[in-house]
Amino acid sequence: MAQIPIKRAIERVPGGMMIVPLLLGSLVATFLPGMPKFFGSFTSALFTGALPILAVFYVCMGASIDIKATPYLLKKGGVLFATKIATAVVAGIVLGHVLGENPVAGGLFAGISTLAVVAALNDTNGGLYMALMGQYGKSEDVGAYTIMSLESGPFLTMVTLGVAGLSAFPWPTLVGSILPLALGMLLGNLDREMRKFLAQAVPVMIPFFALALGAGLDLHKVWQAGLLGLAMGVGVVIVSGVPLYIADRLSGGTGVAGVAAANTAGNAAAVPALIAAANPVYSEAAKSATLLVAACVVISSIISPILTAAVAKRANERAARRISATTETS
Repeated sequence: MAQIPIKRAIERVPGGMMIVPLLLGSLVATFLPGMPKFFGSFTSALFTGALPILAVFYVCMGASIDIKATPYLLKKGGVLFATKIATAVVAGIVLGHVLGENPVAGGLFAGISTLAVVAALNDTNGGLYMALMGQYGKSEDVGAYTIMSLESGPFLTMVTLGVAGLSAFPWPTLVGSILPLALGMLLGNLDREMRKFLAQAVPVMIPFFALALGAGLDLHKVWQAGLLGLAMGVGVVIVSGVPLYIADRLSGGTGVAGVAAANTAGNAAAVPALIAAANPVYSEAAKSATLLVAACVVISSIISPILTAAVAKRANERAARRISATTETS
């Protein structure tokens, strides 16, 4: 039987395993909204079960995190992790005072919210970062994502929104949002075979929770979200990229790793729905935030590699000039 390269075609789209199922779910929600309920049973569960799937996803994600990182990984990953979170906190405080919990109701920026911006800034695209550092950095820089992967999930976004002075979350909810990740870390670090077993499920889960998330979105707002998403994607790269570049240089790096981390992870699009499930005051903002963050994933995934290549070229030129100057003086 002739083979159709479905997986390969999806992966040609930046963040494709998240974006394509999300859009398919949106098509169903827009043009066949009653279809999941009509068929019921497992079919309905596929389109409505985002939260249980995400709970399993974070257990498996946690299992892939090795806490026995070397000092270099702790330093490099810690600097990038702290800088990105600090950037999201500052953005959350500024926007929180201006917008509060609700999205902009009308005009050119309709749909944008503090939740959307914080969720887009808080989570680095690990696959993209590791691929870029594998090409332009050292193997130790690739391993720094071990620390940065702690960004995954809604916990840090909840904390950021609380720090920004917006509606906070009760401590059981905060703890509950990180328990699946912590459980996975415990299992993966106690047993390497369990880590290997659970980590394999991480990429498999992504299209399934993306489909369920998309089933709650109305495509009538996609054009508007696309324009805002374009602006937000560029904004994420600039707003996070500048401090990440500076922090990387100040910590002894070339700046390449900082720029490579200036993007949004595909699973960040799931965060607004999780936040709204934990605190209904964010329900209105979560509707547009999911689409905006998904658009950010695509845009930042295109811009970040281009900037990383440019910064790496400049870093190599600087290194070549230093070597040349040292040779001439010796």
